[in-house]
Amino acid sequence: MKNYLKHDNWCIIEEGFHREFNEITESVCSLGNGRMGQRGNFEETFTGKTLQGNYVAGVYYPDKTRVGWWKNGYPEYFAKVLNAANWIGIKVEIEEEILDLNTCEVSDFQRVLNMKDGYLHRTFVATLPSGNQVKVDSIRLNSIVDDESGVIRYSITPLNFDGKITLTPFVDGDIKNKDANYDEKFWEEVQKETAFAEGYVELVTKKTGFHVVTGQRFEIFQNGQSVDFQSLPIKAEKYVASQVTLNVNRNEETVLVKYACNLSSENHKIEDLLIKSKAYLKRISEKGFDKMLEEQAEKWASKWEMNDIVIEGDVAAQQGIRFNIFQMNQTYTGEDARLNIGPKGFTGEKYGGSTYWDTEAYCIPFYLATADQQVSRNLLIYRWKQLGKAIENAQKLGFKDGAALYPMVTMNGEECHNEWEITFEEIHRNGAIAYAIYDYVNYTGDKKYLAEYGFEVLLGIARFWSQRVNWSENKQQYVMLGVTGPNEYENNVNNNWYTNYFAVWCMKYVMEVSEYIKASDSVRYNELASSTNLNESLEFSKFNHIIDNMYLPESKELGIYLQQDGFLDKELIKVKDLDASQRPINQKWSWDRILRSCFIKQADVLQGMYFFEDDFDIESLKRNYDFYEPMTVHESSLSPCVHSIIAAKLGDKARSYEFYNRAARLDLDDYNNDTEDGCHITSMAGTWMSLVKGFGGMRIRGGKVYFSPFVPENWTSFSFKVRFRGNLLNVITTADFVTIENLSGGETSIYLYDEEYLLKENSNVKIEQQDFVLA
Repeated sequence: MKNYLKHDNWCIIEEGFHREFNEITESVCSLGNGRMGQRGNFEETFTGKTLQGNYVAGVYYPDKTRVGWWKNGYPEYFAKVLNAANWIGIKVEIEEEILDLNTCEVSDFQRVLNMKDGYLHRTFVATLPSGNQVKVDSIRLNSIVDDESGVIRYSITPLNFDGKITLTPFVDGDIKNKDANYDEKFWEEVQKETAFAEGYVELVTKKTGFHVVTGQRFEIFQNGQSVDFQSLPIKAEKYVASQVTLNVNRNEETVLVKYACNLSSENHKIEDLLIKSKAYLKRISEKGFDKMLEEQAEKWASKWEMNDIVIEGDVAAQQGIRFNIFQMNQTYTGEDARLNIGPKGFTGEKYGGSTYWDTEAYCIPFYLATADQQVSRNLLIYRWKQLGKAIENAQKLGFKDGAALYPMVTMNGEECHNEWEITFEEIHRNGAIAYAIYDYVNYTGDKKYLAEYGFEVLLGIARFWSQRVNWSENKQQYVMLGVTGPNEYENNVNNNWYTNYFAVWCMKYVMEVSEYIKASDSVRYNELASSTNLNESLEFSKFNHIIDNMYLPESKELGIYLQQDGFLDKELIKVKDLDASQRPINQKWSWDRILRSCFIKQADVLQGMYFFEDDFDIESLKRNYDFYEPMTVHESSLSPCVHSIIAAKLGDKARSYEFYNRAARLDLDDYNNDTEDGCHITSMAGTWMSLVKGFGGMRIRGGKVYFSPFVPENWTSFSFKVRFRGNLLNVITTADFVTIENLSGGETSIYLYDEEYLLKENSNVKIEQQDFVLA
C-alpha cells in the first residue's frame, strides 16, 4: 500500500516527483472521453520508468495465442487493447539540451488530476545539466464535447537565461504493446502528410484492418500574443513532426497549444478519414484552448450534478469515490452501443478484450441508477447481438442445440482469453449475463425487453447449463465438474457452489420469463419458440429435473455452503495469521501453492449470497460471512465491494467501511501492487455499489425502491442521487437524520427502513436515522 498522493476533495495530487511510482501515477492520472484516452504520460521526453499508452475505443488486434500446448476449443487469438499513436508528444530542446526529467534536477513538481473539470495539470522547475533552468506548466484534456479530440497547453519559461528553445510537437505511430508476443508491432502505415504547423499519420491494424488517422495542429504564443514562426516538417516511419526554434528571454513565457484528433474507421468511411481529420482540427483550433477548457468544465459539471456522491468528514473517502466515478464516466458514456467497459478502460493495456462479466455484475447497477435507461439497455443488447457467437463458442466445446456460452473475454463475441482454466472452466460468467437481464427488468420495469431480446439469451444460457451438468449415480443428483468459480485461486474444481446455484437460478428464470411472454404476447412467444427450436415440454421438463436434483455442497455441521467439494480438506488458515511479507500471494507464491491453500482471491460463496440475498436468512448469511471472510485476501479488485455490502447488511459498520475504503482507494493507494499496469475500471462501479447498496441500503423489491442508510462512524454525512423509474431521488444521511428528496418525475413511493412514504415531486421526507439491520 502506497500513500504518496495528497488527499483532496476534487483532485488527485502528486507533490514532488516520485520517480519510483511514476507508472502508478500515470495510471491514476489517465484521461478519456469514451472514444479515446491515454495514460498520464509526460508530453516531453522521458527516459525513466514509464508505460506509454494511448488508446482508441473499439480498435483491437487478435494477437496469436502463445502457449506451450494446444487443446481443441482453445481460442486462436488473444485480443489486444492496442497502444495507438502517441499524439501528446512535444520534444523540448533548450540550447540543444533535451528536456528530460530523468536527467534533470526537478523541483516544485506537481501533477494534478482535476476531476471536477476534467483535465490534467502539471508544473515543475527543471535544472538541466548545463545549469539552464526552466519552468513548465502543462494542461491537457480529452474533450468530452468534441470526443475524438484532445488539446494541450504547454508553457515553458526560462528562469535564468536568454537563448533559444526548439519545440517539436509530433505524432508517433511507431509504437508497440508492452506485452506483445514476439515483440510484434500491430500497426502499418497507410499514409502521412505534413503542412505548416500540422501533420497527419494514417495507420491500419494488421489482420483486423482498423484505420485510424491521428492528426495534430498547433499554435504558439509569447507573452500572451500569437507569434509568427517557421516550421520545419519532419517525416519518418509512422511519424510526423514540426520543428520550431524560437528566441526566448528570461522570465518570458512561451506557450504551445497543440490540438489533436483520432478519427477511426469505426466511425467514419476510410476514404474520408484524412479530410475529416483536417476539418476536425480546423474547427477545434478555431474554437481555441480556452473555449475547449470552458466547455469541458461545463460538461463535467452536468455529469457531477447527477453522479456526484458527497461525503462530509472524510477527505480520503470523498476523494476515493469521486475518483472511481470520474474514471467510470471517462471510460464509457453509453452513447455508442457498439462499445463496452474494458477492465482497464483507457488506463493501460493489461488484459485483453473490452468485455468481461464485470460489466453485467458490477457496471450495469451503476448505470441503471445514474444514467438514462437506454444506456443499460444498450449494454444488454450488446450481448444479445453476440448470441450467435456465444452459441459458436459452446459448439467449439462440444455443446449443441442452441446452447450458448458467452466468452470470458471478448471484443466481438468470440472467446479470446488465453488461459485454459478461464476459457474452459470459468463458466459462471453465463450466470452474470442472465442476472443482468433480471436486474435491468427488476430495476426499470421494462418487461418488453424480455420478449424483444432477453428470452433468447436466457434460453441459450439455460440450455448450456442443462448440458454442462451430468447425473451422478453415486450422489443420485446432478453435478458440475471441472469448473473455476469467481475465486480464481481454485481451478478445475467439482461442484463450485456459486456456479451450481446460478445454473439452477438461470433455468428457473427462463421458465418464469417464458410464462410471462406466453401470457402477455402469445404471438411473439410462438415466434420465439419457432426461431429457437424450443421443445418446451421436453426441455423445460429437463430443466425442472435438474432444478429439483442439483447437488449444492454444504456442511450441515458448520451451517455453511461449501465453496466446492473438498474445501474443508484444506488447511484452514486466516489471512491475519499470514505473514505480511507473503502478500500479495499472487506475487509471492507459486501457483501450485496458491491452489492448495484455502486463501480466496475474491468473494465466491458470498458473491452468490449477495446476488440472491432474498433466498437466505440473516443467520445463514452471517455464518457464511464469518467463515469465508477471514480467508479472503481480496487480491481481486472485484472482491472488497461485495464484502462491504454484506458487512453493512449484517450491521458490521466498521468492517463495511474498511472494505469500502479498500475498494475506493484500491488504485490510489496501490493496495495490490499492480496499479502500474492500469486502473481497475470495472471494479470502480463496485465502489459505488458498496456506498449506495451498503451504507445506503438501497434495494429494489417488487417494483419499489428501499433505503436503510447509516453513516460510517468517522463521517459527518453523505448524499447520493439515483434515478428510479422516471424519478430522480436525492438521499441525504447524517448522524441523526435521513432525508429523501424527490427532485423530479412526479409522485412516487419509497420505503425508508421498511416504512412506505409517498413523495410528491419537489417534496421530501425526513426522519431520524435508525439502527437498522436489513432483513
